Amino acid sequence: MGDVHTPAQRARNMRAIRARDTTPELRVRRLLHSMGYRFRLHVKGLPGKPDIVLPRLESVILVHGCFWHRHQCRNGQSQPASRAMFWKHKFEQNKKRDRRQIRALRQAGWRVLVVWECQTLSATVLQGRMNRFLNASAGRCPVSKTLPNPGHIQ
Repeated sequence: MGDVHTPAQRARNMRAIRARDTTPELRVRRLLHSMGYRFRLHVKGLPGKPDIVLPRLESVILVHGCFWHRHQCRNGQSQPASRAMFWKHKFEQNKKRDRRQIRALRQAGWRVLVVWECQTLSATVLQGRMNRFLNASAGRCPVSKTLPNPGHIQ
């Protein structure tokens, strides 16, 4: 079965996909802000430019799209029908890059939480995850990390 879109339609759809300020990322940021946390966004000097950085808690939050980062949910398991080998390779490379970046962040002393797109749909569930992660972070000896780049304060 081929693509249901023309090549021009597919190209337009693919160009519209953003890497920053996605709906799931905005949900997480709004929730963190409402909980009283302040954070930095996409700090360039850290591995993978994490979506959200909480320097005082030595913590980062990565917000991953289920499809692109291959979550185990229904959305992460869908496969494009055309160019199957291209997509298989691309998804494998995305997963390898994610593992490398998480490992590098942890080796640098950062705590890492991955929030999946599907986990942002329920504000209650998301807030529970955030509370558990951030409360565990707050229990550590706070040594404010010096960030390599001032970044953007939200």
